[in-house]
Amino acid sequence: MVKVSVILPVYGVAEYIEKCTLSLLAQTLDDMEFIFVDDHGPDDSIDIAKRTIAGHPREEQFRFMKPEHNLGAGMARNFAIPHAQGQYIAFVDSDDWVDPTMFEELYNQAVANGTTDLCCCQMQKVYPDGKIGGVLENPQVGNGLITAEKKRFLLTHYVSLFASFIYKKEFVTDNDIRFAEDRAADDSYFVSCAWMTAKDIAYVNKPFYKYLIRPGSVCTTKDSTKYEKRISVFDKLLAYSKKHGIYADFKEEIDFMYIKKGYLSSVTNYITNSTDPQKATFNRIYESFLKQVPDYCTNRYYRKNKSVRLLVFMLRHTPDLAIRVVRFWAKKNNVIS
Repeated sequence: MVKVSVILPVYGVAEYIEKCTLSLLAQTLDDMEFIFVDDHGPDDSIDIAKRTIAGHPREEQFRFMKPEHNLGAGMARNFAIPHAQGQYIAFVDSDDWVDPTMFEELYNQAVANGTTDLCCCQMQKVYPDGKIGGVLENPQVGNGLITAEKKRFLLTHYVSLFASFIYKKEFVTDNDIRFAEDRAADDSYFVSCAWMTAKDIAYVNKPFYKYLIRPGSVCTTKDSTKYEKRISVFDKLLAYSKKHGIYADFKEEIDFMYIKKGYLSSVTNYITNSTDPQKATFNRIYESFLKQVPDYCTNRYYRKNKSVRLLVFMLRHTPDLAIRVVRFWAKKNNVIS
């Protein structure tokens, strides 16, 4: 039985793919498969991966798939999900790498008391010069059943560390969880759907996953229109929550998620990616937001969060100041949305 299937979209990572592949070959969990999706990249990344595994005892655990045309990372993962044979599925970006015991420890913790829907670890930021950055952590609610109260906490505090999880495949397929087709925030969409629908969770509090911060990666490439895709993704997330009967029970939490990640993150994205942000664009983003969450001013999480309220106020009434504040924050935190 395949215990964990690891899915990797591969595009333009010739400089990094060998290190990533070696970290998969070094996994201490025996019953695994690794699905590399060749997304029509411009270099020989796939050839490098194949040479790296050639003759290795685990070579037969590696599968290579190629869609008809370039899909982008999220849709490439979707392409592979139906083909995964593992009890759990996981995702690794092909310029990152993982510690040898990551999947063994996550799997063992996931099945320690039955089979949990999700099991996650922490992520460690690393830089091309070898510098070690901070640890990125998922919100903690303890192992076991996710009660309504715990879910409220998760939905209002989670971060989009999708690659720090293993997901029970049956859970993913039964709840129709996929990456959004928009090439922005598709990982946020996937994780949000998982948090909304998961019934139980387990944790291993170690930074197994090494997340490379590099120039030219999707998350560090400027695109002044990316905010439009973020809005589209979070519109779809609201629709998903309503379709699956989740919104009615967690309306305030999901609305607050939209305030932060749909509205404010979209505006921040626009400011940090544009050389000359326009007030008219701020207004269009706000009007789009207002259609989705017309009663946001009465949201209890919004009312309690002074920072969020202040930023919304500045964007509406003093946009020039909001631009300066957002750019200062982005520079201080080395952020390109």
